[in-house]
Amino acid sequence: MLEEISLEEYKKAYREMKAEDEKRGFSVHLVVYVLVNAMLIAINLIYSPEAIWFFYPLLGWGIGITAHYLGGVR
Repeated sequence: MLEEISLEEYKKAYREMKAEDEKRGFSVHLVVYVLVNAMLIAINLIYSPEAIWFFYPLLGWGIGITAHYLGGVR
């Protein structure tokens, strides 16, 4: 026999699933941010060490990832 769940229990389960999806999405975003920016730092320091530019994408994307965290994970 199937057990009935209340609407409130269903809503709570849905919110928990959505929060897990948000955390997973943020984790992927953070890993990509770290890997890509590490590569950009290496490229900058190897090929044009006289012009340090890597902090521009680091800062810009950092603002985006902070907004992602504050908007969805917290």
